[in-house]
Amino acid sequence: MTEDNRKRIVVGVDGSALSLTALRTARRLADLLECRMQAITVWSYPIALAVPIPSTDWAPAMEAENALDETLQAAFGQDIPEGLKKTVVAGQPVQVLIEASKGAEMLVLGSRGRGGFAGLLLGSVSSAAAAHAHCPVLIVHPEERD
Repeated sequence: MTEDNRKRIVVGVDGSALSLTALRTARRLADLLECRMQAITVWSYPIALAVPIPSTDWAPAMEAENALDETLQAAFGQDIPEGLKKTVVAGQPVQVLIEASKGAEMLVLGSRGRGGFAGLLLGSVSSAAAAHAHCPVLIVHPEERD
């Protein structure tokens, strides 16, 4: 089966510790299921209470791409999975991940991302994605320590 014909496993990446776990888990599954991986980072302009001032110093898409590269480096070092597709998209994370789940073998997410409240077991993005994705969803939780 050629690289382009393989099914894909989509991974939501926000740079959190759980997105590292999601990437590593997705890699194991991709190897077992003979799938390629797609790592997706979503960015959006922050909500401002004042009128935004245009700036050439801030490039959110580039920052998101750099953050994705750094997260992949932290997850895999020099052993990046063959055929991994990096995707950086502007938008709302839930909608982007649901759209990306179309035609995917699986969507893998961390149980909580960078936002939210410490006591929650499941974050709003992973919860909504699990409810509305077009493929099976695997939500990874923090690894237990002895």
